[in-house]
Amino acid sequence: MTPAELSRTVLHAVCRAVDDAALPGPVPERVVVERPRPGGLGDYATNVALRLAGPAGRPPREVAEILRVRIPLAPAAATGGITGVDITGPGFLNFTLARDSRAELVRAVLLAGTRHGHGDALAGTAAAFAPAAETRAAVWTETVVRLLRTQGAEAAVVPGAPEVLRVVPAPAGDGIFTALGPDAARWALLRPAAHDRPAAGAGLLVQRESNPLFRVRYAYARTRALARNAARLGIVPAYSGPSGEPDPLSGDEVSVLLTALGDHPAVLEAAARLRAPDRLARHLEHTAEAFLRLQRAGSPLPLGDEKPSAAHSSRLALAEAAGAVLAGGLSLLGIDAPEHL
Repeated sequence: MTPAELSRTVLHAVCRAVDDAALPGPVPERVVVERPRPGGLGDYATNVALRLAGPAGRPPREVAEILRVRIPLAPAAATGGITGVDITGPGFLNFTLARDSRAELVRAVLLAGTRHGHGDALAGTAAAFAPAAETRAAVWTETVVRLLRTQGAEAAVVPGAPEVLRVVPAPAGDGIFTALGPDAARWALLRPAAHDRPAAGAGLLVQRESNPLFRVRYAYARTRALARNAARLGIVPAYSGPSGEPDPLSGDEVSVLLTALGDHPAVLEAAARLRAPDRLARHLEHTAEAFLRLQRAGSPLPLGDEKPSAAHSSRLALAEAAGAVLAGGLSLLGIDAPEHL
């Protein structure tokens, strides 16, 4: 179960509670799920009960219990879905997913490819932005339009439109593209938050992992190199998860990367809704670092006389899933994802 699917499941529970007259309407447009905060349990959590408590005139924990009993649990033998719902703190709902949900997540990413995270969360929303003359504002606006469209919104730049996206201007104006080239210039303009001044130094051209842009593009290039080498060995990406052959890399490195892949749809939605491409850029950094940590922990491909196994197929599937997220994210930022670097 992906975060987006979990969000829809909780929203359906709210709808049922309203239909049963257990809670008053209206039903919220969306339910945000995120990783549990300190004191939380399971894989994901939501504060929807706290949001509904005021209009309902009830304590948040009581609202959480009303929702908890309306959230379907997966059968014990199921390979995906919710296996447990707990209430913590003032009324947070915490969800534990079936262990094989990680395999389901990787398969979903591989199926969607670079469109992983695209959806209809903002379907029915229309956004029109005024054209921007300043360099950074223009790049920011066109990128926000692309992000909104990934979530089903109708978005465009329209002369005379009321919405104006305001950012701290680029220090070098149009010259930043001449000095850095299109990819590094766009990263320099989009990576800092709108209220932060973008840096236009030559550090963005350094071909080392200390350069965040290089690190993201290098991680993607490594995923492609692994795919090419695996093809020569006849290894097909197939994430078997915990039910398959034991994988010596099934510890922290895998969990961190899976978390990044699972969080990607929510990051895209937040970046679109908040008009904040910098959120996507930071998430790509995190995903790239998670993948490179996994690769440093052990070779995803057989070494020496080692025979290809299900573990190698799983690692390759993870690498290809990470590559899809990195390539899709870079494309939305208008930055090239190189096959070789």
